[in-house]
Amino acid sequence: MMQVVILCGGLGTRMREETEFRPKPLVNIGNHPILWHIMQIYAHHGYRDFVFCLGYKGTMIKEYFLNYEAFTHDLTVHLGSGQHVELLPDAEPNSDFRVTLADTGEETMTGGRIRRIRRYIDGDTFMVTYGDAVADIDIEKVIAFHRSHGKLATLSCVRPTSRFGVLALGAGDRVQAINEKPQLDGWVNAGFFVFNVGVFDYLTGDDCILESGPLDNLAHDDELRAYRHDGVWYPMDTYREVLMLNEMWKAGEAGWKVWK
Repeated sequence: MMQVVILCGGLGTRMREETEFRPKPLVNIGNHPILWHIMQIYAHHGYRDFVFCLGYKGTMIKEYFLNYEAFTHDLTVHLGSGQHVELLPDAEPNSDFRVTLADTGEETMTGGRIRRIRRYIDGDTFMVTYGDAVADIDIEKVIAFHRSHGKLATLSCVRPTSRFGVLALGAGDRVQAINEKPQLDGWVNAGFFVFNVGVFDYLTGDDCILESGPLDNLAHDDELRAYRHDGVWYPMDTYREVLMLNEMWKAGEAGWKVWK
């Protein structure tokens, strides 16, 4: 089964309200960290073998997974001479995961982090995404698209919405309409990559930034294609977005929740 690499090492400097205390992938949406939500998106499509590229406060992510069952279940603790912990059945999604936790350095850039986990990749194709964005993306369609074009790399792209309302102005400065949070022209990188192992040849060192040198060079060599995702996509770059995602989850309006 194809592996999923998740970049989990960044500092998250634009949301210090949270990341001063924990790495960004452990910031909660509801009762679970965003990393858990991303894993459920992939697991919904049958992909449960993960490699995490750790960096800033990476030991906290290790601790989360070492105690994963306790964190994700109600439990009964039996005390005394026969002390043991009983996990109680609940309605949580199946968590039959394989997780590799790789320390890729606090100062390493995104391309360098992927380069460092080369030895953990088993097949000739693997997936990569960021540990701070959720979407209702159809992973199987992304993989099928990747296989159809035969190039080394696929990135998924979306058309983002504006944070601000856009005014339609007419003659005499008349406001004709207010379009609240319109979809913008153009496409942006949403992550959810599929790579052949030949991509490792484009990753040059710890200071290698995936989004500039390697992807630019892959495009120059005609080895990069874009899968256009028209559904929902929500990055979590600021504290404002943390609050927004939690409000959506609480209201039952989490469009990225593709699992049961």
